[in-house]
Amino acid sequence: MTKLSVNINKIATLRNARGGNTPNVVEAALNIERFGGQGITVHPRPDERHIRYNDVADLAKVVSTEFNIEGYPNRKFIDIVLAANPAQVTLVPDPPGVLTSNAGWDVLAKRDFLKEVLQEFDKANIRTSIFMDCDAKQIEAAAEIGAKRIELYTEAYASHYRIDCAKAIAPYKEAAELAQKLNLGLNAGHDLSLENIQYFAANLPNLLEVSIGHALISEALYMGLENTVQSYLRELEMAAYAQS
Repeated sequence: MTKLSVNINKIATLRNARGGNTPNVVEAALNIERFGGQGITVHPRPDERHIRYNDVADLAKVVSTEFNIEGYPNRKFIDIVLAANPAQVTLVPDPPGVLTSNAGWDVLAKRDFLKEVLQEFDKANIRTSIFMDCDAKQIEAAAEIGAKRIELYTEAYASHYRIDCAKAIAPYKEAAELAQKLNLGLNAGHDLSLENIQYFAANLPNLLEVSIGHALISEALYMGLENTVQSYLRELEMAAYAQS
């Protein structure tokens, strides 16, 4: 079954809006694990507008499921990840100040830079993933420079799911099949929700992990965090059943 990693950036955004430590991101992460979440994702940005660098260190001490740290690999980010020693680091091509991730890497243009970063994390035994669009040449390049996984950027799928779900999923299926041929592990994330997650997971071969934050935390405002996490797990379980 595809694993669910919950991105807790939005919980940190709510905390930062008021100051103090409410809601507590560490407590939230532990509760998500207790509710069945199989991973915790954070994306610290230079302005610390949601997850702060000290949050990464605090979470690294207590997260017992998979800890995934996303971000742009400048020197400060690399050092924070190395100190935290998570299970996975996901490299995202976000320039400073960007509101949210909105494109995958141009691996062909950044080949040497990314290869050097991947090798540094490899030496620390931290699994690497690269945030990617459904571009065959770019995915092939990711495999060539030594990435262990790719994370498909799923905003286009989510945006077109209601219009034509079969057409929306098609490029992702092709990308997933290529990743499988190249022995790349496959993750996915961005705008996946309870509405569209089952169809997505049911139609992608070897989808190892989805990282979901904005939709899940928003849905939890209405449904409660425990119920929402478990609802995602049920959707993923039904997707696995549909594939079997």
